[in-house]
Amino acid sequence: MAGEVRKIVEQFSKEKGIPRQIIIEALVEGMRAAARKRFGPRAEIDVQYNEDTGEIEVFRFRQVVERVKDPDREISLEEARSLDPNVQVGDEIGVKIDVRELGRIAAQLAKQILFQKVRGAERELIYQEYKDRIGQIVTGFVHRFDRGNIIVSLGRAEAVLPTAEQIPNERYHRGDRIRALILEVHRAGRDPQIVLSRTHPDFLRRLFELEVPEIKEGIVKIVAVAREPGSRAKMAVVSSDPDVDPVGACVGLKGSRVQAVVQELKGEKIDIIPWNPDPARLVYNALAPAECTRVIIDEDSKTLEVIVPDDQLSLAIGKQGQNVRLASKLLGWRIDVMSESQYMRRQDPFFLEMLEIDGMTEEIAAKLYDQGINSLSALVQADIEQVAEIARLRDSEAKSLIEAAQKYLETKASVQSEQDVTEENTLEVSSAEGVES
Repeated sequence: MAGEVRKIVEQFSKEKGIPRQIIIEALVEGMRAAARKRFGPRAEIDVQYNEDTGEIEVFRFRQVVERVKDPDREISLEEARSLDPNVQVGDEIGVKIDVRELGRIAAQLAKQILFQKVRGAERELIYQEYKDRIGQIVTGFVHRFDRGNIIVSLGRAEAVLPTAEQIPNERYHRGDRIRALILEVHRAGRDPQIVLSRTHPDFLRRLFELEVPEIKEGIVKIVAVAREPGSRAKMAVVSSDPDVDPVGACVGLKGSRVQAVVQELKGEKIDIIPWNPDPARLVYNALAPAECTRVIIDEDSKTLEVIVPDDQLSLAIGKQGQNVRLASKLLGWRIDVMSESQYMRRQDPFFLEMLEIDGMTEEIAAKLYDQGINSLSALVQADIEQVAEIARLRDSEAKSLIEAAQKYLETKASVQSEQDVTEENTLEVSSAEGVES
């Protein structure tokens, strides 16, 4: 038995990387629970590990009495003297228990406690190892799948790559090599306690740090990253050395560095732009390849109105608004992009007035405006068929717009008339007061 216990201690310590003392404490606690299972919860049990013999020693202590009333904690004088002839009433006598006498159920309980304690110690070791590695990249292998989550083996530790942190359309098989960012490390709860991410902006940032020596050396700095994982990303960089081009350093010779990152991200397109503290200048870079002709800054609302040539509007906005959306994330500002024609129309109060009526959209107003129906008065005088053809509306919709314009103008005229009357009365009162004085 002694050899077996020592072997268990050495084996667990070596395989799990857990200190011997923790395993010994687990064995001692397990044997104590097993003894109490055998002799009752009130029994006074002492368990020790003998370093010299490598044996777990279990002792049961009872009070020596003339007449036993509590069998769990007392022993008769007669029985006690069969163990020790010199014992007296009132003494406490300890008897060493053969652990084999504890029985199969007790042995299973001891084993269960041992594994629980070892697992808890192992979890603590994993936590201590990984808690300071949050934000770093780790490499592992796909171990299994759990309701869409990927369980990744990192050696003796397991991590989870949740569905929400996986790049869309990526597919993995058991045994595949995988790299990801350590997002969180939990101390409590069930396995796995390490949470990974491949969608976080910092994953892209760390990949470039691995590929670009100038970033590792601190010459080039990644200031901001915006991603739509699996599709496209924008990254703003700056150099502390005027002789080092930050964009060129990240791109690499013939695009070698950026392509290594793109390959890891399964084809995600990456726009690398030079950082500028001036938001107006930065947005010029961020909306590339589209060209900007003017930027209007609203510091209070952190909004940028960006005007681009008419033929550059769709390019600036991007497919399904992706280009401007990523640029907005990168800057941390709201970006409104409009063409030069749209901007000029918005300077015209008659155009803005057209947007006030029910059923009118900017798109419809723009079509009418560009074809000469550039005010509500012009709209009221237009034919229903003409409005429907220009705005690509049904006749009924065109008729509703014309009626809404008519109603708006009538209301406006009525309000203006009341204001005029009020002003006339005010003037008359003022004149009368002047005569009296």
